Amino acid sequence: MMLHNLTFLSTQLSDLQKGQLFILTDTNSAKYCLPILSQFIGKIPYHLLTIEPGEKSKNLESVQVVWDFLLKYRATREAILINLGGGMITDLGGFAAATYMRGIRFINIPTTLLAMVDASSGGKTGIDYQGVKNIIGTFTAPLTTLIHPNFLFKLPTTELFSGFAEMLKHALIASKEEWIKLLQLALSELSHQQFIEALSSTNALQTSITIKEKVVTQDPNEIGLRKILNFGHTIGHAIESALLEQQNTLQHISHGYCVLWGMVAEVYLSVVKLDCPREVLQQLTQIMLQYYSRPQCNCEQRKQLIQLMYLDKKNSANQKPNFTLLRAVGEPKINQYVSEEDIDEALEYLFSL
Repeated sequence: MMLHNLTFLSTQLSDLQKGQLFILTDTNSAKYCLPILSQFIGKIPYHLLTIEPGEKSKNLESVQVVWDFLLKYRATREAILINLGGGMITDLGGFAAATYMRGIRFINIPTTLLAMVDASSGGKTGIDYQGVKNIIGTFTAPLTTLIHPNFLFKLPTTELFSGFAEMLKHALIASKEEWIKLLQLALSELSHQQFIEALSSTNALQTSITIKEKVVTQDPNEIGLRKILNFGHTIGHAIESALLEQQNTLQHISHGYCVLWGMVAEVYLSVVKLDCPREVLQQLTQIMLQYYSRPQCNCEQRKQLIQLMYLDKKNSANQKPNFTLLRAVGEPKINQYVSEEDIDEALEYLFSL
């Protein structure tokens, strides 16, 4: 799959039948990003569905709303659904498109840094179900993914760092050179605008996208190599699922923050199990303490979190929780089965920070 900017959109829509363009977005992206997108769509008519933002909308009920929307306006197999928004929109919209009429075309236009470097590409679609992250979904590639970096200037700082967490993950599994680049960027004390500008000027944004694209191209269905992208996610998803159950804190949950916390704990496991240099743990911990809040979990929830890890999609039957760990920066090791005692120790380290 090729990545393009918004000027490429007219090419994708050139042979579209009248009335067969559909746009799914949330209230935030509708306000800040839809006016920009409309300029590139031009005079092509479209049907618009706007839903509430946030992980709370990433469920079966929302999928039904999208299906009803497509049915109401008689979407055919020739239709195109544009998913304009963050990871929730691209995951949800991709799943709805992949299952409507056994699959219609969709285009992802990510509006957050997290979606640009992670959720919008790679062909993973899905929703949360019964409190478990992304447990229902498909592997279905979008027609294309369009990147418009200027959308980032509309993001609050917390959303920017949420996406930066996935960039850190890509660097850690890819190369020491890329890790040092992002480490220097993180410790440069740049303003919000300067940080966004640096993502482009240092080529960090494009490199991060390319890292993921190279992996998913070689292993689209996550049989082997693609599992390296799960680094930080076994514990990160467990924390996110636990927080999803706490309805009073739902609006504060950030996937990227959960991944960052998961990476800290999983680098700790990497030090213990694979002799990963402790310096990496110290560096990542420093970034967490400087830019990210501490997880809204405590030591009393460790048993609950471990039980959630047994529900992770990467696990095999009758096995311990499955991790991707690091032997060193740029040397990820997949299928690392870890005991509950070691996981408990890693969580204790994370929650003690």
